[in-house]
Amino acid sequence: MADATVTTFRGVFGRQGGDVAIALGVVMVVMMLIIPLPTFLLDLLMAMNLMLSLLVILLVLYNRDPLEFSLFPTVLLISTVFGLALNVSSTRLILGKGAEFDGKIVRAFATFVVGSEGSQGLVIGLIIFIILVAVQFMVITKGATRVSEVAARFALDGLPAKQMAIDSEYSSGAITEEEARNRKKHLDDSVNFYGSMDGSTKFISGTVKVSIVITMVNVIGGLIVGTTIHGEPLQQALQTYVSLTIGDGLVAQVPTLLVSVATGLIVTRSISNGSFGEDVHSQFTRQSRIYFVASAFMIILGFLPGFPWYLMLPLGVITGLLAIRLNRRTAADIASTHADEKAEQTEPQEISPVVPLDPISLELGFGLIPLVDKDQGAELLERVTRIRKEAALDLGLVVPRIRIMDNMRLEPAEYAFKLRGTEVGRGTIRMGHFMAINPGGEREKLDGEPTVDPAFGLPATWISEPVREKAERAGYTVVDGPSIIATHLTEILKHHAGEILGRQEIRSMLDTLKSDYSAVVDEVTKAFSLGEIQKILQGLLKEQVSIRNLVAILETLGDFSSVSKDTGYLIEKTRQSLGRQICLQYADDEKRLQVLTIDPAVEKTIIDSRTETATGDIAALEPQFHRRWINAVANGVKAARDTGAWPVILCSEAARPLVRSTTMREMPDLVVMSVPEIVEGIQIDSVGEIRLGEA
Repeated sequence: MADATVTTFRGVFGRQGGDVAIALGVVMVVMMLIIPLPTFLLDLLMAMNLMLSLLVILLVLYNRDPLEFSLFPTVLLISTVFGLALNVSSTRLILGKGAEFDGKIVRAFATFVVGSEGSQGLVIGLIIFIILVAVQFMVITKGATRVSEVAARFALDGLPAKQMAIDSEYSSGAITEEEARNRKKHLDDSVNFYGSMDGSTKFISGTVKVSIVITMVNVIGGLIVGTTIHGEPLQQALQTYVSLTIGDGLVAQVPTLLVSVATGLIVTRSISNGSFGEDVHSQFTRQSRIYFVASAFMIILGFLPGFPWYLMLPLGVITGLLAIRLNRRTAADIASTHADEKAEQTEPQEISPVVPLDPISLELGFGLIPLVDKDQGAELLERVTRIRKEAALDLGLVVPRIRIMDNMRLEPAEYAFKLRGTEVGRGTIRMGHFMAINPGGEREKLDGEPTVDPAFGLPATWISEPVREKAERAGYTVVDGPSIIATHLTEILKHHAGEILGRQEIRSMLDTLKSDYSAVVDEVTKAFSLGEIQKILQGLLKEQVSIRNLVAILETLGDFSSVSKDTGYLIEKTRQSLGRQICLQYADDEKRLQVLTIDPAVEKTIIDSRTETATGDIAALEPQFHRRWINAVANGVKAARDTGAWPVILCSEAARPLVRSTTMREMPDLVVMSVPEIVEGIQIDSVGEIRLGEA
């Protein structure tokens, strides 16, 4: 029991000991401003302050990234308070003990700086102290403060563009989700760091100002205490208190000077690939000619009258030797490079790799960049992610990451969709406006700019915010910019789903499915190649039939693999196996399917015109008959839609692919189903028959 208690005690304090020690240290620093300290403890804490400042500047010099020392602003605050507390404690002891003050570090600094005895030493020490304070306040601290302000402003201003670049790389698949998350975290940390540094530099400038005040108070207060309370002569009081004040001020200023230099270094090294020493070595040894010039200049100065030749000539010679060494190294590097190039030229030239195209990309004019700006909501990015998920659920197709980029060739308000580098859609967005789309019928005219909906080609009007409520009351469909682009993207994915599906995607689908349905996957892959499976799935996607039920599709292919390998035949059999899915896709809530039938004579003519091609069977209708047929279909669909119905064309299994091929160009959204696809439980409601009038 006792051992368990001790183990628990050690475990808790082992984990929390560091936090407790830091908390006690911060509290002790604050208490030092109030509680007097013995001189031994004061010397110890002053030595620790010097060591802490030295560690800080060494950490800054050896770090490769400023964020590796992200605690620097907090350390800056604590070290500032710590130094002020030591200054207050030493002032209390100096004024209290006077000539009997036995602080070793303060007296050591006073001795080193003041040097000689008497008034001359005091004046020299005071001048040196003033120079140190002026250099720190007017040069180092002021410069570091200005650099921090500029770095913070530029880091904040460049945040949207950097976030967009990360999102574009993630959308294009160049980086993984984890890499994108880490980069964004690093970006946010950088902005927070430089923002904190912008305020933290004020601590140092405040410390310098306070040190001047403390020094003046110490000198005046020391003279008053020494002459009135201790009864010392003015000369003795001046010698004692001015000397100790200078030593105390220097003890406080040296750590502050080190931290100030560290502050300047950390905010000026925002662009670096290595530590400070590595950067100095790489950047100061790139050019050998500059050292030749410097060597010649130093040697010439050595021969001029009045200059110390015994200093100038050795420096010139050393610089010249360094230049020769760097020149030899550069020549060796160039020779090695030429040898490598020559070896490459003697080898057979390899064909350069093909630059891959993005499967899907969205290009924006610079005026539309706010739609993907994280600071302004980036609503479009969220919608694109949601559309990809919806496409996976609706079509069973995992859409590749959509790369979003800016394109200066586009108009500021334009956007364009590209499929493997080829444009498949384009539109225009008016920022700050809404698009009022007329779904059909006569409606009240709106004040705005006439336009056309890019997704469906419907007449529309650009309206401003005050007109929005009026348009909604009039029955218009009112959408904003991100909704327009998202809807357009959805329609493009539906119409080009077959082109998006490649063999690599099919291989990934089969590999994933094989873990649970290895039997059907093995059977189908033995009977069909990836290309044959791809054509069948593409044929389904072209008519917006979901391939999410891939198991049923593969089982159907396995059932008919011994009957035929014809792609068109297998597509029809697969559609029939997915009959319930297709019927429910177009039926209403009461499971009633509104259909247009075809005149048997016309259907027979279409079947008799079947012609085999490399891409499948098509209907080779006579031009005049084809025009009459298209007009009849268009009129029949329009008449049905005028009554509020959205019909599909129902025909025989033999005619279905032919009817679809004849109407695909003029009416790509027309749905054609065969009788075997109608499953039990679906009611058929005929809304008309397609007939050809007299010629």
